[in-house]
Amino acid sequence: MYQIDPPRPPREVMPTMYDRKSEDPQDLDTPEQVHPLPPSQTMPTMYDLPSEDPEEPGLPDEFHDFQPQLLRETCQPPNYPHGEMFIGTDLNLYYDARNRLWQKRPDWFLVLGVSRAQQQQQMRLSYVVWQEGIAPFLIIELLSPGTEAEDLGQTSRNANKPPTKWQVYEQYLRIPYYIIFDRYENQLRVFQLTATKYQAVTVPEQRFWFEELQLGLGVWQGDYQQTAGLWLRWYDATGNWIPTSEERAKQEHQRAEQERQRAEQERQRAEQERQRAEILAQRLRSLGIDPDTL
Repeated sequence: MYQIDPPRPPREVMPTMYDRKSEDPQDLDTPEQVHPLPPSQTMPTMYDLPSEDPEEPGLPDEFHDFQPQLLRETCQPPNYPHGEMFIGTDLNLYYDARNRLWQKRPDWFLVLGVSRAQQQQQMRLSYVVWQEGIAPFLIIELLSPGTEAEDLGQTSRNANKPPTKWQVYEQYLRIPYYIIFDRYENQLRVFQLTATKYQAVTVPEQRFWFEELQLGLGVWQGDYQQTAGLWLRWYDATGNWIPTSEERAKQEHQRAEQERQRAEQERQRAEQERQRAEILAQRLRSLGIDPDTL
């Protein structure tokens, strides 16, 4: 189990899922007074819960592989160092302590105020809310034709079935921001939790600024992984796109090359000055004048 430092704001109040009556008829929870310890010490952890869904093996397409990578690379909030936030990609998110196997699998999500794994053996198998103690701050779903209705909250919960994705994000976890990106229609949708409901937010120029992160999220057209297209990407307070590791390496190479060229130009100027001084000295000597005495 991770040692979690006290979270920094912003932090949503944890959902009141512990007050809910169990919806699982086979839930074997005993009365609360039998478990005086907090859920983080008595409930299953990520090591006890399945991390894969056998009915949904793998990723649906290459875009769902590349796009989360770009989001991860460029998510660099100045007020949250990498060690104080966790990014999950296509990772099981367990959210209800009374229905322990219920989970959703967001395409991308960001949690603030949790520690990153320092050792490979500590890397998360899933994100278990009752174990971590903090719900995600932001979730991004990449729209696919097969999941559009569910992503947009247009499906209803079936009897004796887990809640829908929208219900989990809005009512169970109360995630402050829910983002949906439709690359087919080039549309970025932002939903912000207001009171108890998600409200659609106007997104001018396909960009939205998160004051809490001091970062913005927008639609960028360009090449990533040698593939041209429309991509979600983070930008800074000046409106510039946060560079990827490859772009940073190119920038460093360009700066080093510019510095080398400046040094070479300076060397050439010094050599030209030396040659001019030598020519002048030879002329003075030809006139019988010792340049060293001048």
